[in-house]
Amino acid sequence: MSVLEIGQLYKNFGNHTVINGLDLSVPEHSVYGFVGQNGAGKTTTMKMVLGLLKPDSGDITVCGEKVCYGETKSNRHIGYLPDNPEFYGYMNSPEYLSLCGEVTGLSKKRIKERSEELLSLVGLADVKRRIGGFSRGMKQRLGIAQALLNEPRLLICDEPTSALDPIGRKEILDALSAIKGKATVVFSTHILSDVERICDHVGVLHGGKLALCGTLSEIKERRRHDCFVIDFMNSGDASCFMDCEELKSPMVSATQEGHTIIIKISDLKNSGQFLIDMLSKKQITPLKFELMEPTLESLFLEAVQ
Repeated sequence: MSVLEIGQLYKNFGNHTVINGLDLSVPEHSVYGFVGQNGAGKTTTMKMVLGLLKPDSGDITVCGEKVCYGETKSNRHIGYLPDNPEFYGYMNSPEYLSLCGEVTGLSKKRIKERSEELLSLVGLADVKRRIGGFSRGMKQRLGIAQALLNEPRLLICDEPTSALDPIGRKEILDALSAIKGKATVVFSTHILSDVERICDHVGVLHGGKLALCGTLSEIKERRRHDCFVIDFMNSGDASCFMDCEELKSPMVSATQEGHTIIIKISDLKNSGQFLIDMLSKKQITPLKFELMEPTLESLFLEAVQ
């Protein structure tokens, strides 16, 4: 089941097309990395999902309920963490969550239970000082707790790690990882290493639509190339292997960097065995023989160029 469905979504600002026929589906209990360059339209999309921005055309449903601009009924299913959340600095964390719970109609007992559970989840249970003295990372973690207070089925995080130092980023990613199984998370970012760390599904937004989408394993398998890295004991062995006539084929691209040769092969069956046979013929034993896995960075660059 999909918690969030977007179909043929369009949004223009004047003559500038930001979202251009976007189709997106977020499976339940997934952590979905919504990836794109700065200005790609990630925040614009999220504002339309929240009913805060009117699309030119297209459909958005959250938990099977259609999102309508200016109406927030579907937002009862959503928790939202903006990129720069604001708080009442004179309050501490329990006081702030208590206020949020009262505004949304939770009972005092439920507010206390949820506040204790969530502050523990985000690592703020023992922090007694006022929010005004929090670091940005601590504020983001409190924002996650606030967004989860009503037990939403969908948590939307708009670039929560973009302005944080390495420690703050780790804290947020750890908190989001802990949410897995409790809510579906849409995690907007341009930091690809964060996506590889916690996301199981990815959508790359480019040109107003998804240029790449699927699970990380599916994407890597679809875009896999037969690219091998062979490390030799010395540059002499590497050069000897580079002299093989088979590597001069138009279907083979080979580059040498010291003791290492990187080989990309197209349209050859059993390409790994082909290289092993060449090594055997030359009677050279490599230190390492490895099939290169495509990285999310390389896949992203391939999709947006």
